[in-house]
Amino acid sequence: MGPPHQLVAGRLALDFANLSPAAHDLSWDEFVSFLVDARLVSSERAARLRPLPRTEPHAVDSALLRILRFRESLRAIFASVVDQEPVPVSWVEPINEILRVTEGHDELVPQQHGWSLQFVARESGLDWLLAALARSAAELLVEGPHARIRRCANPSCRLFFYDDSRTRRRRWCSMAVCGNRHKVAAFLRRSSRRSGSSN
Repeated sequence: MGPPHQLVAGRLALDFANLSPAAHDLSWDEFVSFLVDARLVSSERAARLRPLPRTEPHAVDSALLRILRFRESLRAIFASVVDQEPVPVSWVEPINEILRVTEGHDELVPQQHGWSLQFVARESGLDWLLAALARSAAELLVEGPHARIRRCANPSCRLFFYDDSRTRRRRWCSMAVCGNRHKVAAFLRRSSRRSGSSN
């Protein structure tokens, strides 16, 4: 089990699209860890899911293919939204596939300081693990061309995030990480120019 995933995007589907930079490098264990970090499954449920590659390898291989296809579709869709380009119907099909095969219901779940509304899927196969992610993606697509999906302005980051700022001008996936790096770099550039001009 690796370090917790950075869930900075503000929407579940965007955090999932940000998961691992390349299509081939998402393992079952990383996916299960993401589900725990995103509070989609409990630690107890994760403990039952982690050994599945040994006990049900064909089911896990099939699920991972669908997971990777789903994630790559989300990345393409969100990039199109950011670039204000139309989203082809074929890119949305992986979302609809998950929405079709997962059944469940919304349920109020107690939290430390109140309640949250969570989707509880009927457990049939492993597709139910993607149910809440598909629903989150569908909700973003329903927002249409005005969805406030952005990419981090840091060229070495470029994570997706949802701009829920009051001014709608958020630039960084995380002010504590990328925003702070930008401020430090700008400060160092100004300092070096000042020290260079004083010589």
